[in-house]
Amino acid sequence: MENILDVFNTAISFYNKFVGGYLLLLILVPAGIFFTFKFRFLHLKKFWHSFGILAGRYTKKGESGDVSHFKALTTALSATVGTGNIVGVALAIYWGGPGAIFWMWVTGFFGMMLKMVECTLGLKYRRFNPDGTVSGGPMYYMEHGLKDKLGKHAKTLAIIFAAAAVLCSMGTGNMAQSNSMTDILNSTYSIPHWLSGLAITGLVLLIVIGGLRRIAEVTSRLVPFMAAVYFIAALLVVILNIENLIPAFALIFRDAFTGTAATGGFVGSAFILTLTMGVRRGLFSNEAGQGSAAMAHAAAKTKYPMREGLVASLEPFIDTLFICSLTAIVIIMTGAWSHQDAEAGVSLTVLAFELGLGNINLGFLASHIIAVGLMLFAFSTIISWSYYGSRAAQYIFGFKAIKKYYYVYAVFVFLGSIWGLELVWNFVDMVITFMTIPNIIAILLLTPVMKKEIDSYFKSKHYREL
Repeated sequence: MENILDVFNTAISFYNKFVGGYLLLLILVPAGIFFTFKFRFLHLKKFWHSFGILAGRYTKKGESGDVSHFKALTTALSATVGTGNIVGVALAIYWGGPGAIFWMWVTGFFGMMLKMVECTLGLKYRRFNPDGTVSGGPMYYMEHGLKDKLGKHAKTLAIIFAAAAVLCSMGTGNMAQSNSMTDILNSTYSIPHWLSGLAITGLVLLIVIGGLRRIAEVTSRLVPFMAAVYFIAALLVVILNIENLIPAFALIFRDAFTGTAATGGFVGSAFILTLTMGVRRGLFSNEAGQGSAAMAHAAAKTKYPMREGLVASLEPFIDTLFICSLTAIVIIMTGAWSHQDAEAGVSLTVLAFELGLGNINLGFLASHIIAVGLMLFAFSTIISWSYYGSRAAQYIFGFKAIKKYYYVYAVFVFLGSIWGLELVWNFVDMVITFMTIPNIIAILLLTPVMKKEIDSYFKSKHYREL
């Protein structure tokens, strides 16, 4: 069995290194740049308007949908605010150096516009199920929005995306999360991987069987709490090491275009590795362009697709430009990234907090802070991605497939908890490309539709009333 997994891992690594990674570079960031200039930096110009919508200031009773703007955002955020913010950032710096963070920021900035486009289209083409719930996302705007352009191939593209989404739910939103959770529980509290894996699997099943409303109820409480706890801990490290803050930013910008020579525990990188690691981890963190968040935002209670697109644009800002940046700054300003004891993964983030809190003899708390933060982040991601995967499974196999999917999903939660770190993360990088590439193609083809949505909303009385 071990030999088979090694062969599988080698094949995936080859794809990621020579195919998938370059495809993402060629399609993801350029698409974000295209939409940003095409729609004249709309995500920045309407930034505060997006917060007003999110706060429910303009919501009217009786609008169709499953959840509020706020719950749709927290559900989508809980899927993105996961191990990518703690483990993913550490991996980007370990393999790509501090400069990778610059490219992660670039991905996040242009990702705000990508997220706006895909989530606007996701709500525009959503469908209501027999039980009154909502299904939406890329598969629906591919099938119904591209029918005139692609004919029967529109449905084929939608099925390819949905199949990739099911696979990705098992990797991105599932195994990568449970793997990191059981790893931190084992290293911090010596709990066997299989035991914590079983416990996590049981908890996940209890929540996801209740569907989106129960998921949204949990995430709307969990996301603000977990973000606040992690922010306070990271801010304390920054304050205690404030003299290293400006040099840390200088290092990020300087190394973004040069790569970094290997020092200490850092592996070392050339420019292309710095670039690809930043883009990969940025995409894993905020999922902009991947199309996943469009499934959650499609369930929002509104009849104006543009409103939900504006709310969705806040995700990369909160996730990548804020929370991920905190982790990155802590790792770089404490010198953990180049420390002789540095190791790939969550251990690097723990080391950074140990070094950062050591000035006040609180370094012993580092592993507990990261353990709690990672558990909350990862668990919320697992339950939210179960919704994405279930909608994709429903699209392919019908409404009755949802419950069966949940049980298969639970099995992969356990598998992720006992598999090795490298295999899990290589699998994650691979399946992300399977979703992102067809989704980017679709939203580029639907640019005229998006233009009409923007023009009609901002010229209408619904916007002027705001």
